[in-house]
Order: sequence, then C-alpha cells, then structure tokens
Amino acid sequence: MTAPETPRAAADTTPPWHDIPDMNEVVGRDDLLLLTLDTLRYDVAVELAATGRLPNLSAHLPGGTWEQRHAPGNFTYASHQAMFAGFLPTPASPGPHPRLFAARFAGSESTAGRTFVFDAPDLVAGLAARGYRTVCVGGVGFFNKQGALGNVLPGLFQESHWEPAFSVASPTSFEAQVECAEKVVAQLPPEQRLFLFVNASALHQPNWFHLPGATRESGDSRASHAAALEYIDRHVGRLFDAMSSRRRCFAIVSSDHGTAYGDDGYTGHRLGHDCVWTVPYSHFFLEPTT
Repeated sequence: MTAPETPRAAADTTPPWHDIPDMNEVVGRDDLLLLTLDTLRYDVAVELAATGRLPNLSAHLPGGTWEQRHAPGNFTYASHQAMFAGFLPTPASPGPHPRLFAARFAGSESTAGRTFVFDAPDLVAGLAARGYRTVCVGGVGFFNKQGALGNVLPGLFQESHWEPAFSVASPTSFEAQVECAEKVVAQLPPEQRLFLFVNASALHQPNWFHLPGATRESGDSRASHAAALEYIDRHVGRLFDAMSSRRRCFAIVSSDHGTAYGDDGYTGHRLGHDCVWTVPYSHFFLEPTT
C-alpha cells in the first residue's frame, strides 16, 4: 500500500538573495510600504548603486545592491494590476519562488507557509480586512483619477491622492509625493496600521529636466533616466523616515517594468525587450526611528 500523494507546494527554503520573512507575522504587526519606481531599468539601478550614486537607497538594499527580477507586466497598468493581486516581480532564476502575498487560490505553487494569504480579489482589500488603512499616492497617468481608467487603480484604496505636482511633467514630483505621504502618516492615530503605496513618476518620460544641461529638444536618454533615479534617492530618506516614525515598517521597493532608450532600435515600453521585462527589486525592514 502506498502513501497518498502529497500535493506539491513551494518550499519555504529559498536562496538568501530572495528569501522572505514570515509575512503572517509581519501583517498585523508592522506598517507596510510599496514604492514602485515607475519604468526603472535594472541595469541603470545596478550601475548607480555600484558606483555610490544611490547612498540612501543602497543603505537599505541587502548587500548594497538590487535583486534582479522579471516584471509581471510590460507597462504600468498591467504590472500594477498583477502586483496588487499578489504577483510581485519574480526572481530571475528557475522557481517556483514563494511569494510574499497571495490570494487564496487552489493549486498555487508559489503560495508557501510564509506567504500572507488573503481572501479578497486584491492585496489592498485583503490588508483593509486586517485593519490596515490603505492609502495611494499616485504618480503616472493611470493614477490621476481624471477619467474612468485613471480611477481603477486608486479606487482599490480607502484613500487616494493625486495632483499635477505628482505627475510625470513635474520636475519636483517625488518631493511633492513624499510631502503628501508625510501628511498621511502624521494624521493617523498611533495605533492604526498603514499600507502606503507610492508610484514614483520621476523616472518616466519626460525626464530630461533631471539631467543638467539637457533640454526639451535633446529629449530623454539613459543618462537622464539615471539622473531621475539620483533625484529620487535624494528625497527617499524622508519617505523612509516617515514610514518608520511610528513602528517598524516592511518596505518593498521595485520597478514595475523597464523602458528602452534605443535598445535594438526600441524606444519606450509595452513591448517585449529584455530591458523592459528585467527589473530591480528589494524588500527590507525599516526600523523605528523613535
């Protein structure tokens, strides 16, 4: 007589560069931050971290560098719909890889013992059901609430913010977004857990104005993309400080997809080039500052 076959499940033991904490302990105990650096290329992120040009981000990246992952979508809307369903960028090595969050779904090979499983159509609703205040600080047009499509993603949250100062056209977009996040945190009762989502728009085109000497006529480039990431790094410490001002915060910082600057003749995203599908990712704890 043979023993009944055990259903296949993802192992909890994973290589240390993408190991996961027990999210069933994190959820309900810590505040949560999801910061998407919209369109950030993996190669640019790694290059800047390696050359010391991202001091504030690198201070929190495990090992001082980014993890290479594969995006769940090749443009903002598709990728964020997937991430809000629990499908964060996938480690760029053979899997299956246990996920941080997952909707309850029979047969999922990436749901493991450390995965926070929610009985809701999306993570935002799942966290709200656990008592979190869910807040969106939008950036690119899919979060601008100016039409039916621009309301879909912000509409998942209990509270959402967007204004032209947060948009891709603003040279000070990330500063304005951080200021909004600081106000959100300051207004919460001390006992209220927070899930804050920020979509940083500064890297998305147009970004030429972040590169000294560049002009509208010269346009965007890989160099101006890198300058936009340095701009974000100069202000991200304020966001991290705000999110760790009340209790420990579990932070996820990731690109949603990359973008092409003439790679093999391609420009932009919503296409199948490797520079679009390969993204930088990291998660880490922000310890309380008080």
